[in-house]
Amino acid sequence: MIKKSTLLLIGLGLITVVAVLIAFGFFLNKLKPKEVVSHSHTVQTSHPAEHVESIQNNTVTINPEQLQSIGVTFAIVEKRAIEKEIRTVGYVEVDERKTASINIKVGGWIEKLMVNYTGEHVKKGEVLFTIYSPELVATEQEYLLALQAVKKLKNSKYQEVSHGATSLLDVTGQRLRLFDVAEDSIQELGQTGQVKKALPIHSPLSGTVIEKMALVGMQVNPGDKLYVIADLSSVWVLADIYEQDLPEVRVGQAGTIASSYFPNKVLLGKIDFISPTTDLQTRTTKARFEFDNQDELLKPGMYVSVNLKIPLRKRLVVPSDAVLESGERSIIFIYLGSGKLEWRNVKLGVKAGGWIEVLDGLKEGEKIVTSASFLIDSESQLKAAMGGMQH
Repeated sequence: MIKKSTLLLIGLGLITVVAVLIAFGFFLNKLKPKEVVSHSHTVQTSHPAEHVESIQNNTVTINPEQLQSIGVTFAIVEKRAIEKEIRTVGYVEVDERKTASINIKVGGWIEKLMVNYTGEHVKKGEVLFTIYSPELVATEQEYLLALQAVKKLKNSKYQEVSHGATSLLDVTGQRLRLFDVAEDSIQELGQTGQVKKALPIHSPLSGTVIEKMALVGMQVNPGDKLYVIADLSSVWVLADIYEQDLPEVRVGQAGTIASSYFPNKVLLGKIDFISPTTDLQTRTTKARFEFDNQDELLKPGMYVSVNLKIPLRKRLVVPSDAVLESGERSIIFIYLGSGKLEWRNVKLGVKAGGWIEVLDGLKEGEKIVTSASFLIDSESQLKAAMGGMQH
């Protein structure tokens, strides 16, 4: 007699074999390829899309009653003026036209500094520092001697002698002016007859000290740069414009900038210059904006976001949602009526404000599909059909 335990093991083994056979059969069924019949670019599958009835040539047919229920929307191909938006980055720079470099024109030693640190505000004519210069002192002495000679010889019966003294006075006075001695200082020298050991150097403009090299006791030589002063009441913003956007950018166009430094403000400026050269590495060209900066909110070196909105002439356009990208091609569906949609390859131009310019492939007045998401279910069918439309 066969033991019950043996029969139980045999039964379990048979059940396992049957289960494996069923699973293997199901797996083989899954591996069966879908049937694809291609005739005149007609594609069918064993599991057709829910809404697409057929795809033939370059036409998709959908049950018209289902178009509305699946959210299909339409638009008309039209000509309209669009506005192109360019977003880029830039940085704040001083206005070079309102910047002065203070370079000494005579050798000597700095005796006293009146402007002591970078960032200090100065006014036009304000004394920056004083300098002792043996050469300058000698020129002042020559000026006084020439002045005395003019006074003594002004009534000379020899006109040439009088003119010679006057010429010498003019020459020494001009030398003092070339050393940046102020006109009122020259007049004071003539009135008092006293040589000043220290020459005051004045600021040529009102602004902010952005560089300072001067130190008390420093020996300086002609040409040494001691200060750089910039008027920051207006500044430049240099923005990077990419090559594809450059044809639309013009001098005089308005733009706005924003920064995390002033999160609740947008500042308005205008392009006053476009660089004639392009950066080899970034492939960008600098567009220079001028901004009013009376409150000095914009700091030289600060990075900002730049936004340009450029009105364009009327162009043939479609909504951006109407375009389907398929590899290197752009496709738009035209509604022919009765549930028929025809797809076309189109050549696109400028993209701006939710619209895309169509350069070729469509005509004004044609009705197009602007929401083709319902075709996602039939993606494999479309790819197969479109493959036949490559040429």
